[in-house]
Amino acid sequence: RSNNFVQRCYIANVEVEVSNVNKEEEAFDDHPSLPPGCSIPVVNILGDVLDSSPFPPHDSTQHHADFEELPVLSEGEQQTLAATPAHPAGLYALYVSYLFGNLVEQLWNFAWPAALAILHPSLLPVAIVGFFGKLSVFLGAPIVGKLMDHFPRIPMYTGLNAVQVATQLISAAMVIYALKNAGRTSTSALLLRPWFIVLVIAGAIERLAGLALGVSMERDWVVLLAGTNRPVALAQANAMLNRLDLLCETVGASVFGLLLTKYDIVTCLKVSSALMICSFPILVMLGQLINSVSCHALDSSRTPSDESICADLLDVRKIVQNGLSSIKHGWNEYKQQTVLPASVATVFLNFNVALAPGAIMTALLMHRGISPSIVGAFSGLCSVMGLVATFISSSLVKRVGILKAGAAGLIFQASLLSVALTVYWAGPISQRTPLLIFLASIALSRLGHMSYDVVGTQIIQTGVPASKANLIGGMEVSIASLAELVMLAMAIIANDVSHFGFLAILSVSSVAGAAWMFCRWLRNPTDEQRELFIFDPHFQLQAT
Repeated sequence: RSNNFVQRCYIANVEVEVSNVNKEEEAFDDHPSLPPGCSIPVVNILGDVLDSSPFPPHDSTQHHADFEELPVLSEGEQQTLAATPAHPAGLYALYVSYLFGNLVEQLWNFAWPAALAILHPSLLPVAIVGFFGKLSVFLGAPIVGKLMDHFPRIPMYTGLNAVQVATQLISAAMVIYALKNAGRTSTSALLLRPWFIVLVIAGAIERLAGLALGVSMERDWVVLLAGTNRPVALAQANAMLNRLDLLCETVGASVFGLLLTKYDIVTCLKVSSALMICSFPILVMLGQLINSVSCHALDSSRTPSDESICADLLDVRKIVQNGLSSIKHGWNEYKQQTVLPASVATVFLNFNVALAPGAIMTALLMHRGISPSIVGAFSGLCSVMGLVATFISSSLVKRVGILKAGAAGLIFQASLLSVALTVYWAGPISQRTPLLIFLASIALSRLGHMSYDVVGTQIIQTGVPASKANLIGGMEVSIASLAELVMLAMAIIANDVSHFGFLAILSVSSVAGAAWMFCRWLRNPTDEQRELFIFDPHFQLQAT
């Protein structure tokens, strides 16, 4: 335990239970030495303090005097410490790297579905590329997550950035080639074209690399830089990453939509490719900067068996065996967590691929003849709503508690998506008024979606042990990708634009199911749930 001391060591709110202590002097030779420069308050403890019998009444004053030399942080000082990041400079550098990398990624995420929608009138090409992207995440996330846990952080970060940029450039080159050389063809002929096959493979690898980068920053790096024992600082850092992500969605979609109104699609893709090329060296330098200004916190030691584990995981001959083993182990741990219903609700939200900003919605609006500027503005508005939700969720948690805040977010999202579904079935959305109501309902629903995203993350962080955080997080992402896979498979089957209503019904049903499951879990709490959220107003009210 002495390794847990930092340069100034304080102990606050400590309850000590003394029982069955041998009076013989214990040897401490096996205990690790303290780090140099660590000052520990010296407490003059009398020999009879270690006696198993309670303190005599007439000696209580003397014993209290002995413990007065132990510095104890006040409640205000503890709150200040909890809100102070361990490495603030490294955290700010992380924000810059996250902002720049996400901006380029979001720009590309808006560019490729728009280009495919212009290239072919069917939803099928977009659905197939998205399907295999989610399939790669579902199959590869557990093994990539395990590999990241046993591989040095900075080299892994550099390698993943190189893979992502390379696959983005390959995908852009394939789409540009198709736009210049491929004419109008049937859907079956398009799917068998070599350029489309390369696009699908490159897109799948790009999605997996992007996921790995996101997990490394959001589940590992930010925890090290903010401090594992500083919950307020960690919560603020998580909120900042969410805001940056939403800001990138807003700017990326809006910028590409604006470019489409002034230039042709090929020129827009060339501009995106130039940004990708420039982004790689900048991201690598930012990664090195994060590590250097945080006193090389990202160079934390790994276990001695890391090299053999990495070699085994990278063995192509065992890739199927390792993948299946990682999925099985992750699933066994995932289903045993106390906050499983909250995590499953998050997975259910990923079934909503139709009534949400994304490839399917972009393709639908483009096929309906909606202006690219309106499509870009819609995606930007959805991101703004999500940004607002990160502030609303904090206020909501203070008012009603974290559990009721999660339920409110889910119910709000399900209600507004039901309105959007009703408008879609009531008449053509190509007309101005139905279109505005349809898009506004979906955009406002992002308030509930992102509120639960923030709150649900905190619930899972509270309920999952730190030793299993990466494993559970990776498995949740993998299962969420499976949910999106199912919906994209539906989109492939119902690839005609006229079948979008069927996908919309499935999307609304999944969100409503998530709200029902979470509320049922809230109304029927287990003893473990009560102990875990003992300070939540919901359970405090029930206790009174």
